[in-house]
Amino acid sequence: MAPDKVQRTLTDGQEEWSVYSKTRSTISGDSLSKDEIEKLTKWFHATLYLCLGMLYLKENPLLQEPLKKEHIKPRLLGHWGSDAGQSFTYIHFNRMIKKYDLNALVISGPGHGAPGLISNFYLEGVYSEFYPNISEDKAGMQRFFKQFSFPGGIGSHMTPETPGSLHEGGELGYSISHAFGAVYDHPKTIAMTIVGDGESETGPLATSWHSNKFLNPITDGAVLPVLHLNGYKIHNPTVLSRIPEEELIALFKGYGWTPYVVAGSDLEDMHQAMAATMEQCVKEILAYQKQARESGKAFRPSWPMIILRSPKGWTAPRKVEGHYLEGFFRAHQIPLTKVLTDDAQLQQLEKWMHSYEPEKLFGKDGKLVPELRELAPSKGKRMSENPITNGGSIRQPLSLKKFQDFALDVPKPGVTHGASMEYFATWLTHVVRDNPTSFRVFGPDETQSNKLSKIYEAGKKVWVNGYLPEDEDGGNLDPKGRVMEMLSEHTVEGWLEGYILSGRHGLLNSYEPFIHIIDSMVNQHAKWIEKSLEVSWRQQIASLNILLTSTVWRQDHNGFTHQDPGFLDVVVNKSPEVVRIYLPPDANCLLSTMNHCFESTNYVNVIVADKQDHLQFLNMEDAVAHCTKGVGRWDWASNDQGAEPDLVMASCGDVMTQESLAATALLREHLPELMIRVVNVVDLFKLMPNQYHPHGLTDTEYHALFTDNKPVVFAFHSYPWLVHRLTYKRRGQHLMHVRGYKEKGNIDTPLELAIRNEADRFSLAILAIDNLGARLGNKGAAAREHLLTRRLGCKNFAFETGMDPEDQTNWTWPY
Repeated sequence: MAPDKVQRTLTDGQEEWSVYSKTRSTISGDSLSKDEIEKLTKWFHATLYLCLGMLYLKENPLLQEPLKKEHIKPRLLGHWGSDAGQSFTYIHFNRMIKKYDLNALVISGPGHGAPGLISNFYLEGVYSEFYPNISEDKAGMQRFFKQFSFPGGIGSHMTPETPGSLHEGGELGYSISHAFGAVYDHPKTIAMTIVGDGESETGPLATSWHSNKFLNPITDGAVLPVLHLNGYKIHNPTVLSRIPEEELIALFKGYGWTPYVVAGSDLEDMHQAMAATMEQCVKEILAYQKQARESGKAFRPSWPMIILRSPKGWTAPRKVEGHYLEGFFRAHQIPLTKVLTDDAQLQQLEKWMHSYEPEKLFGKDGKLVPELRELAPSKGKRMSENPITNGGSIRQPLSLKKFQDFALDVPKPGVTHGASMEYFATWLTHVVRDNPTSFRVFGPDETQSNKLSKIYEAGKKVWVNGYLPEDEDGGNLDPKGRVMEMLSEHTVEGWLEGYILSGRHGLLNSYEPFIHIIDSMVNQHAKWIEKSLEVSWRQQIASLNILLTSTVWRQDHNGFTHQDPGFLDVVVNKSPEVVRIYLPPDANCLLSTMNHCFESTNYVNVIVADKQDHLQFLNMEDAVAHCTKGVGRWDWASNDQGAEPDLVMASCGDVMTQESLAATALLREHLPELMIRVVNVVDLFKLMPNQYHPHGLTDTEYHALFTDNKPVVFAFHSYPWLVHRLTYKRRGQHLMHVRGYKEKGNIDTPLELAIRNEADRFSLAILAIDNLGARLGNKGAAAREHLLTRRLGCKNFAFETGMDPEDQTNWTWPY
């Protein structure tokens, strides 16, 4: 049976989708005078002239002589397609800043369209204030053009070199989450956020629209998204630009937004429509904030957003050589690609650039004419200079209680059990309480599971959404909370990045296996920090702190899907100036490590610590010393004092440290004549040679611990080959025998999971015996056989009872 509703054909929406039909807008208005429209258009044209200059020119910036090939850059790199729409949006929000005295910043989701914003930053004068050599004159303009996408210059996105940028927009999907992160606890700030329609197809962007359910209109600022539908990606239509407009509106209403459409290509009409729409949005934002702040009652408004339809490559020639350019995918990158080889295209570029009438926009000296300069907000109000976008300039150090006062009592190494995460949570509760507007905890619905729920005493979970009576029974929800949870690793990571990029501090806690979801986000953030180190005016921001728990060795109950410690491999690839990895073996080391990470700046700190009860090894004094060194010999577990060791038993990671120590005890029990040195690693990069990482040990320091002529049995938390990579070219590398997770898992007991991966106490002891042939001869055969039998017995016991033998579970250090 045919459905009652008449189905649309694939061409029924052409009037809605085309920007070449009559200008349409949800809000109508004609508030702009003819003079205002003329000035706005001139400023708009000045920015587009600068955009083309950045893409093409290295000489003759004002076209005061005929354009020649030698004036053109030899390699044409950059993007034109979204420049006009981004500039148009920026110009109209500037009007609102002036009229309503707003404190605002801009975020460009399609950061490849950077010329559209950088051109505005230059016209406002900010760019020259940060870079005096890029002066507001002919010579400065020439340098401004040449440096763009040019060796020794700047990249083609909203890179850290760009004043006013805290979001590069190179990898798409994070603009909305970064914007919300930037306005949390910044109640006077509006983040005007341009979202690309290609970007809108990404998973991270799609989930981030829900950020409005976590924004408190009393204590936080606001985000004004502008979804820029220019219709095309590199070579395809964009999804949202081709769905029926009623679906598009319904989509965003379903997300909880109030969408306002501005669509068209006629510049005068578009100015009027955008002016009216932008003002409507700003007035709504200010009204919602006023209502919430005067009443003291938080609520979730249906915040406004703009859907802007404008041509891709707006103001470019509509056709080139008989093929569509403006309004089509060909406008995405360099619009005229053959200017260096085709005289006709070179002349077309010259004609196009002259159509903006640069002689009426800039004086002969290259300065913007005074009548246009007055369109920019006053100094201190320009989005391109907002100190939030240089977050380090407003960052204040955290108020931290003395972590030593929260120590776990360890009267003797290796005999006390305790939950490291719970002791850390007690101290973390004070961090949250003592920094009520500059520190938040982020995570994907795992704070309680990760044994950090004590922090709810200081700040509950942010929730500006619907409530039920049941929520009072341990739901821990509060519009004024300090814990940000949403089951989207992308969104919470984006919030955290935006929060610290704008001058605050935070912590992301996550199950270890699923942190891979944000591999690429962390990669991009590390690149931002590294590039920021090269920019003299960029102040240092708080480190990105990622706490990984529910780790591989205690995911025996969830099974194979939850067993993956490989995030460390990803982080190791990043610049040594930026990344740090710590694997504290117990509670006191975790406290010391976290205090260090919270005090640090400009790093990505990854901390791996399990949440379950484990043996505790070091009192606080020894833990601080051990963490300060990053790696060390544990005298209390070694018996090589004053002697040459026969064997080095090394470990890194809490569970693997316990297995290594248990293996050491077995060796001392069965082969008491062995001289065994026990070494533990907290700072993973200590293993690297110091010429490759600033934390790396010198060869002398390394060999003083690990020797270069004795076997080393190294029990490692993650994949074993990472240790071989880090110690590559160390003398004695051929004697390094590493065991760790080898992608063998199932529903296991903890010990049986270790046995599967040959990282258990018995397998480690057997490995040591097998590599002590020169020292033992065949003397270790009986011990080896005994260990094999015990390992088999533990495995069979697990299969029969579902448990590990009690003597193994409750093992403590016997010496």
